[in-house]
Amino acid sequence: MKKYSSLKEIQTLISQKQLTLPDLLAYYFKQIENNEHLNAFNEVFFLSAEVQAKAVQQKIENGTAGKLAGMVIGIKDNICYEGHIVTASSKMLDGFVSPYSSTVVQRLLQEDAVIIGRLNCDEFAMGGSNETSYFGPARNAANPELVPGGSSGGSAVAVQADMCLSALGTDTGGSVRQPAAFCGQIGLKPTYGRISRYGVIAYASSFDQVGPITSSVEDAALLLQVLAGADDYDSTVSALTVPDYPVLLNEQKKHKIAVLKETIESEALDPEIKSAILKSIEQLKADGHTVEYVSFDLLDYLVPAYYILTTAEASSNLSRYDGVHYGHRNVEAKSLNELYKLSRAEGFGEEVKRRILLGTFVLSAGYYDAYYQKAQQVRRLIREKMDALFQEFDLILSPVAPTAAFKIGDHLQDALVMYMADIFTVLPSLSGNPAIALPIGNNAAGLPLSIQFTAKHFEEDKLLAFSQAFLS
Repeated sequence: MKKYSSLKEIQTLISQKQLTLPDLLAYYFKQIENNEHLNAFNEVFFLSAEVQAKAVQQKIENGTAGKLAGMVIGIKDNICYEGHIVTASSKMLDGFVSPYSSTVVQRLLQEDAVIIGRLNCDEFAMGGSNETSYFGPARNAANPELVPGGSSGGSAVAVQADMCLSALGTDTGGSVRQPAAFCGQIGLKPTYGRISRYGVIAYASSFDQVGPITSSVEDAALLLQVLAGADDYDSTVSALTVPDYPVLLNEQKKHKIAVLKETIESEALDPEIKSAILKSIEQLKADGHTVEYVSFDLLDYLVPAYYILTTAEASSNLSRYDGVHYGHRNVEAKSLNELYKLSRAEGFGEEVKRRILLGTFVLSAGYYDAYYQKAQQVRRLIREKMDALFQEFDLILSPVAPTAAFKIGDHLQDALVMYMADIFTVLPSLSGNPAIALPIGNNAAGLPLSIQFTAKHFEEDKLLAFSQAFLS
């Protein structure tokens, strides 16, 4: 059976009675079994997914089904789903059952999506390769010796290997876009505040954003429409009206596009990625878009500012895992202080500990002004520079990652090399702009290559419509 390309295709087959939702779910269960070696799922929700599939099939037959009826979707293992285990791929939360559902899960279920399981990720979403997971690394379906990217690696692989139609990830500094790029899928990071973070296990609260990984722009647009919008449980969510993204996909316009010169000329950029991007630029010009190179002289400050700010927020957010309230607890501790130390030492992995220590350091009394406050000032400069660019341009073009997928183990022992891999994705994260990773073919080794486009705040409609035309 061929891979299903979009929800529209599945809904058409169901309406023609060539397919039922329980049959589709059984197909995906078989795909998961056949691809078990990729380690994409931390858990498959066999029982609850079957119950959902039968109930939604009945709604389809009654004509009362929601927009997402027929969509089988996986969720990253840091998104809460009532009555289901959620671990953030950490020993700290191993076996923890969520007492409530996140807003994004509630909205998926309201529109009759079937949630098939929770997907592997870097521990507490801290990583760019899915190698820091307590449950072992997820593997790239294009070559199982390679990483799928991170932290939403399991989400990208699940869609890549046809284990579900689409998946939700979270993007703090590129964790939807980079794995989507490594796996040849579409990865959308919405504007910060477009989608509620309620019920999403926090890494860095002023950066974290839920985003879809899909095989089609149509599905990304539909998921964004369902997930976006105001939420009483999250005060950072925008109250702006949610556009009809699927309908607006048909609004094709010619755009003025800025290419960030320093990103294309970066010595870190793989020559094959550069060549593919330059070819895409020529195609954009041929299609009638205006493309201009612009300088972005703050490139060298992006990664330092990002890691100072996110580790600071992480050290605060993860302080709740202390062995007292919930999560892993050392049973041999003789004092409260020892309970804190032993529980956290045993429960957290090396990368999480590193980021907590970094964050605690930059927030400490002697270094707060020198590091954290300076990083916030840099973030403001970045935001202002991006706002200025969007006064003149509709979209900004850049690479997603400096390389294609790399071998498992290659960068794990060198934190600095791993952090620098985020150099192109952290810009929209620091500024809060929406950005999308789009596939642009494969390299000589058959590995997926990708390109990134960034839009003005809350202009996902423009970004998605352009992406639809770009890939058609």
